[in-house]
Amino acid sequence: MPLARYAMYSQNIDIYVAPTWDEGKTWLATMQHIAKEGGCWVISCATSIQASDIPLDLPHYNELFPKKDEWINCGDAVIYKPFGELHAGPMNKKKGILFSDIDVSLSRVSRRRFDATGHYSRPDIFSLKIDKSKKKPVI
Repeated sequence: MPLARYAMYSQNIDIYVAPTWDEGKTWLATMQHIAKEGGCWVISCATSIQASDIPLDLPHYNELFPKKDEWINCGDAVIYKPFGELHAGPMNKKKGILFSDIDVSLSRVSRRRFDATGHYSRPDIFSLKIDKSKKKPVI
């Protein structure tokens, strides 16, 4: 969702949190790209789950999960530094919490090299209007 990210970048976010079910090389590459593009810390908290974590009384459990040690989702919780360098993780096929200290000021330093909503954005040509007023979900 590039425009949603752009809207967030334009507010000079320092930390981008991406809770997800996604995993794998493509997801990790996406997180790294966002860190580089946005000049922000990217924290992706993921779900790591094995078949043995699912209650045995789930209908058709044995048909769905013939291997009890099978990874349904490998997790891949990760933290990338602003400009895309790996900081912590990924936690692949591991259960736990990924902890790390981060230096938020690195976001502002990173955006000096590339600012997606600053010197590259061309506000003289393009405009994006964001309506942040509260809306009813159904009218």
